[in-house]
Amino acid sequence: MTARRQLLWAGVAAAGVAAGVGSALWRQHGQAASAPGTASDPETAFLWDLAFDRPDGSPLALASLRGKPLVINFWATWCPPCVKEMPEFDRFHRDFSAKGWQVLGLAVDGPTPVRDFLKRVPVGYPIALAGFEGTELARKLGNTQGALPYTVLLDARGKPLRRHLGETDYPRLAAWAAEA
Repeated sequence: MTARRQLLWAGVAAAGVAAGVGSALWRQHGQAASAPGTASDPETAFLWDLAFDRPDGSPLALASLRGKPLVINFWATWCPPCVKEMPEFDRFHRDFSAKGWQVLGLAVDGPTPVRDFLKRVPVGYPIALAGFEGTELARKLGNTQGALPYTVLLDARGKPLRRHLGETDYPRLAAWAAEA
């Protein structure tokens, strides 16, 4: 067999192996995505691959919040309505976490202002640092204006149930959760 033929057969074999591995990975991904409790809404499937730092520097993988209803609130320390509504989210978190609801505050801000703010106004729900890239993430979740505060309610599969631009309060959050 000539060197050229050997090289051709090696290439065919490598392509076959790659196709087999790719097929196995594709099947495995499809099974994981269709397993009970893990299926995602196509519109928000990208979320579960994201991770952010917390103000204390530890990581927060959004995948850890998957499988339960989730309220995501985009906020900033320099945004007065954001600051005003934080106790409302904290109350919702305390009252509704036993019912399976989760709250995540995504700060569209720098780490130092967020750390300083949380020393003065502590909250019981997780806060993560989305930075100014958080504006783009909010846009992907329907905030076409890019303004703050912005809140998205997701069901356990990640399907958006509500989107709200502007300040919100506890009665509104509770009503949305009751409708879900």
